[in-house]
Amino acid sequence: MQLKSIISALVLALSVTSCSTVSKLVYRIDVPQGNFLEASKVAQLQTGMNDKQVQYLLGTPMLTDPFGANTWYYVYLEQRGYETPEQHTLTVNFNQRNIVTDFHLDKPLPDDSQVAVNNAIIESQKTEPRRWWKFWQYW
Repeated sequence: MQLKSIISALVLALSVTSCSTVSKLVYRIDVPQGNFLEASKVAQLQTGMNDKQVQYLLGTPMLTDPFGANTWYYVYLEQRGYETPEQHTLTVNFNQRNIVTDFHLDKPLPDDSQVAVNNAIIESQKTEPRRWWKFWQYW
């Protein structure tokens, strides 16, 4: 009787802990946060643009300089599943007349042409129309 309870306790303990050893079993969604920065949009950014043009091109900044409105920060953070999060920060500096004096991107953005697109067009093969009396051919 004592042996049965010990064996059942061991089996229960092993079955409970076996689930915790499997890593990456639970699906985690991709979490993008902040301003989505595209390489093509950042390439269009130039010194000499005014603040309205920058805001039209890149959107509203995530952060502005708390001690003055002369620096805008565009921050993009992406967490893909179980990978380490990747952050890109674009800093845009303005002068007193709200003209871009310089900008700095902390690390290069992935190229837009290399990004995998899930909206692929699937071409269907031309087939003859289905007839109701030939139903056995389509199973």
